[in-house]
Amino acid sequence: MSTLSFHAGPRALARIRAHGLQASDIAVVPAAAGGPKGLIFQALDQYVFGEWFPGSPRERTLIGSSIGAWRMAAACQRDPVKAFARLGQLYAGQRYTTTKPSPQQINEVVQGFLHEFVSGHEGDILSHPLHRLQLLAVRGKGALAQPAHRRAEMHGFASAALTNFASRARLGNLLERVVLGDARAPATWLREPFDSFTTHFSALTPGNLAASLLASGTLPLIMQPVTAIAGAPAGCYWDGGIIDYHLALPYARIEKEDPDAIVLYPHFNEHIVPGWLDKAMPWRRCARGPNRSWLDNVLIVAPTPAFLKTLPRAKLPDRADFKFYGLDHDARIKAWTQAMGEGQRLRDELAAFIERPDLSRLRAI
Repeated sequence: MSTLSFHAGPRALARIRAHGLQASDIAVVPAAAGGPKGLIFQALDQYVFGEWFPGSPRERTLIGSSIGAWRMAAACQRDPVKAFARLGQLYAGQRYTTTKPSPQQINEVVQGFLHEFVSGHEGDILSHPLHRLQLLAVRGKGALAQPAHRRAEMHGFASAALTNFASRARLGNLLERVVLGDARAPATWLREPFDSFTTHFSALTPGNLAASLLASGTLPLIMQPVTAIAGAPAGCYWDGGIIDYHLALPYARIEKEDPDAIVLYPHFNEHIVPGWLDKAMPWRRCARGPNRSWLDNVLIVAPTPAFLKTLPRAKLPDRADFKFYGLDHDARIKAWTQAMGEGQRLRDELAAFIERPDLSRLRAI
């Protein structure tokens, strides 16, 4: 049984066919939003950042939203293997006193484990000799600029959902993208406008790293918005996945500076959904739209349906598990820990492909 599928854009496909999958070609690693789904890549992440990349040192951009941002922050720590293990343990270990915790309680729990995850490692993350971290968050405008209370926030996001259904481009009237990134990295491929969303760039610092990570994973209506990120525009911040769910970004622009660069994207499936509000609209998928060329240099590595059937409840861990397991936190933690353990098979299959590429397995995005 194959545990991984490989989907490549035409330039990535040509490069791999000619030279195999080389760590020296990997210039960018995106990491999607998706909550507990990201746990499945724990072992694969440990292999990529702890074993494979160190053998071919080069500058790389690590970009993520929500749990993807947290994964990439783990990759930048001095010991990424331990950091990914700690992130998995902390994330899976969330406990609440009620089946419907308040936004305040969720914020307290998430802030607590993010503090434990980051505290003492700020220097590692922000001064990594080769990795350049970029975190994605959204900032409200219009009705979402400063909602006075929960009902106003609900009305604002209801309006956002309706607006997005009519036109993703018009969603830019209510939300802006904020890139909180390594001050050493110009990220020129992101700075030239590429969609309808105003994009702000702010530097990550030891003083705003924790708030930036929290903002990138702050779920609207479920958590309280982050209202203060030092050095970033004032306003209310939420989960970067609202705009950049699967990070449908103009990766092909990297060719101007590095013609042979490949974007390695460990992803939950083969599809790139632009924003969280686009999930139910398959016609919005990046590979089907006018921006398909953005993925020309991308290699997506995704768990196969057959692999997913072997996991607890025959699926990736997800937020629905909080409701399914209720207050039986031990059962949920056991299931998520088991899933992370099964993810070792993803690691092993990627390592085998790198060692001896089976080009017949490469499919077009």
